[in-house]
Amino acid sequence: MCGKWYMGGWRVVEEACATPELLWKVLTAKRWELLKSLCGVGPVSIRQAARRVGRDVKAVHGDVTALIEAGLIERGTDGGVEFPFSAVKVEFLLQAA
Repeated sequence: MCGKWYMGGWRVVEEACATPELLWKVLTAKRWELLKSLCGVGPVSIRQAARRVGRDVKAVHGDVTALIEAGLIERGTDGGVEFPFSAVKVEFLLQAA
């Protein structure tokens, strides 16, 4: 196992990667910062999300798309985005060969 997303009541939502390198590709430092800024605030527009992290709207849009594809945030019917979980636990195993 490389990594799995655990959310809310620690249920497995999605295996996110086949290798640790893919985990870091999906969960970059800027995307982690974005997730933290969305935690507990409810639905926000991409523009509002960009303001919360002090970044360009276009760059945040790309990160939002990647996080939606990874199952970490959701797009609402009003077009806003939301981190709908109370927690994320990222877990991976590093073993000697």
